[in-house]
Amino acid sequence: MKQGLQLRFSQNLSLTPQLQQAIRLLQLSTLELNQEIDVLMQTNPLLERGDADEDEYGNAVNDNADVAPASDLQDHAQDSEAPEQTFSEHDFELNQNTSSSNETGQSDNNQQDATNELELNTSATEYSAEFNDEFDEFSNGSRWDENSTPADDDSDFKQQETLQISLREHLLSQLKLMPLSERDQSLTMLLVDSINEDGYLEESLEDIAEQMPQELEIEELELQTALRHIQHLDPAGVGARNLSECLQLQLDLMPQDTPHLALARLVAMHHLPALGARDFTKLRKELSCDDATLKEVQHLITSLNPRPGSAFSLIGSEHYIQHEVIVKKVKGIWIASLNDGVIPKLKINQLYANILKRNRDSSSQYLQSQMQEAKWMIKNIQQRFSTILRVSQAIVDRQRNFLEYGEVAMRPLVLREIADELELHESTISRVTTSKYMLTPRGIFELKYFFGSSVSTDSGGTCSATAIRALIKQLVDQENPKKPYSDNQITELLAKQGIVVARRTIAKYREALNIAPASLRKSL
Repeated sequence: MKQGLQLRFSQNLSLTPQLQQAIRLLQLSTLELNQEIDVLMQTNPLLERGDADEDEYGNAVNDNADVAPASDLQDHAQDSEAPEQTFSEHDFELNQNTSSSNETGQSDNNQQDATNELELNTSATEYSAEFNDEFDEFSNGSRWDENSTPADDDSDFKQQETLQISLREHLLSQLKLMPLSERDQSLTMLLVDSINEDGYLEESLEDIAEQMPQELEIEELELQTALRHIQHLDPAGVGARNLSECLQLQLDLMPQDTPHLALARLVAMHHLPALGARDFTKLRKELSCDDATLKEVQHLITSLNPRPGSAFSLIGSEHYIQHEVIVKKVKGIWIASLNDGVIPKLKINQLYANILKRNRDSSSQYLQSQMQEAKWMIKNIQQRFSTILRVSQAIVDRQRNFLEYGEVAMRPLVLREIADELELHESTISRVTTSKYMLTPRGIFELKYFFGSSVSTDSGGTCSATAIRALIKQLVDQENPKKPYSDNQITELLAKQGIVVARRTIAKYREALNIAPASLRKSL
């Protein structure tokens, strides 16, 4: 054994903090990106939001520069990948050609102006925060246009959001207006707490009575009376213990001269399983009616609401999205462009930047690190949207038939195909297409929507799974309601068009489209 020195060469992948931040920002949605920026701005004094007519350094931008041809957008997307071309140290340095006399004579004035500007920005920020807190119900997440006035006829009207209340609060507000005794009021409030979001009473009255303390001497008859009070409240059908009772409560509120109301009550009371199974032969025999009457009874029952509390459970659960890309047809070519409304406008705080330039010593080490972090953030956000634009344009180039003709013309597409063209990794394409949306003339779609597996055809080609689902939906829409297509029949119809698909695949796609089986699609 002896000691010795050896020289070895190896390659390792090192994730720098800047690269880690770029990867993290790339997979965030627009909402999460804005939250990330807000958190960073609270800890970094050199980073601040800029105006729409300013660049990231606070310089004025020409209005005509916002409009650029699609080719320029693509060139910009490619050029922005080079960090050394996007940021350089001299962008933050003072002009070396300025004479020392002018610098000495104007330094005090500049510092005083910068201090005043900081105070004005601080007060404006506080006032803006108070304004937004007071009138945030009109904003709907959009940018406030400072040039618009309330009297401007062209300005967009922001609809005021309705007051969001739960089903429990809605029922209690009605009970307070009823002339009930204190004991009855307490019992009805007790039952309201047992009603679920769909409007049904989950527990039986017997179980509720047994759970009450014996010294209260609560009888089941009292609970039945309290339940009847609840069942007369809005919405109709609330407080029901099952679907049959829910439908009966709604039918009881209809005018007595409603056609076939008695038959509808009879079906809701005794024949709901047969109606759900669409056993029309049995229903005609039990009700002693013809097909026309049975069809009207079915229409009357299906017009009722089986979940009376759903309207309140959906309040506040809407999912709002913001599209990052806009697709338009320009001179016969489909062009993808970024949505300027979702791109954060960030810039460097010039007050702290000037302080940092004048004091380059160890005491300004904190500001230097914050400056570098702010520069990284701005550059990575630019890189993020540049990559989104490149990937979106590549998707549009391959799915132009979808934009022209719809889902039936969707072609198979995988992540590797886009990754190979743009010379990116598949994981990068996956991050870009997650929670990123594209506005097209056919609607708003997530970028992942345009990717799908392929199915072989008789001619040796391939067909997208999205196109097959669209064909299945077309066949179901055009079928005879009295004789709907089974999964085997749909398989045969697609085979005649040259698309060979197994029956179990048709069943899987049909369930993904929320299309019921043939037995449940049959109607009179």
